[in-house]
Amino acid sequence: QVQLVESGGGLVQAGDSLRLSCAASGRTFSSYTMGWFRQAPGKEREFVAAISYSGGSTNYADSVKGRFTISRDNAKNTVYLQMNSLKPEDTAVYYCAANSFRAPSSRINEYGYWGQGTQVTVSS
Repeated sequence: QVQLVESGGGLVQAGDSLRLSCAASGRTFSSYTMGWFRQAPGKEREFVAAISYSGGSTNYADSVKGRFTISRDNAKNTVYLQMNSLKPEDTAVYYCAANSFRAPSSRINEYGYWGQGTQVTVSS
């Protein structure tokens, strides 16, 4: 089992950058694929990015490719989401999630562990 706590959200202007962090408890963090999802008001939760347990494989939603970078530090039990060139449409609550599959999946139902979320607001 793993517990996840996100941090790093905030209010920024369009074009700015933010780095989200997700700290995981437990000694098996390095065996989990990690993902970031987001949910805007009135919309369904959607996939943003995922990274394999080793960090060797990543997957991104088309809407964030080239702007967001997911990374992980298994020694620190932490996964990051570097968000550059932020747009107002990136405004959402961002969630960190973990799954026990090897591939960095975009399928929300494959993620069994979730954090509480961190708010990101991008003003125009």
